[in-house]
Amino acid sequence: MVSTTLNWKSDASTLVLDGDLDRETLLPLWQQRETLLQGKTVLDMSQVNRVDSSGLALLVHFYHQQQQNGVALQITGVSDRLKTLIELYSLDKIIPIQLIS
Repeated sequence: MVSTTLNWKSDASTLVLDGDLDRETLLPLWQQRETLLQGKTVLDMSQVNRVDSSGLALLVHFYHQQQQNGVALQITGVSDRLKTLIELYSLDKIIPIQLIS
């Protein structure tokens, strides 16, 4: 069994996620969301290996939380797999994303 982890690093305007964003790993991120998202305009997903539906729900929440705070959060570095998941749930009109180049 592979142990999954989620790490993050933060600079002035960007929160970078690294690892697996799923129901097993997202609780610490959820608990720190207010502090972690403060002043963030970019959520970098380029280091994320896997996202499940729970992780996707968290992304939607992050996007709308920032929107309510008057911040346009850019979700960048989205893999083809995550883009497909977003489209399967018809969320592509709700959370704008930027694919990995």
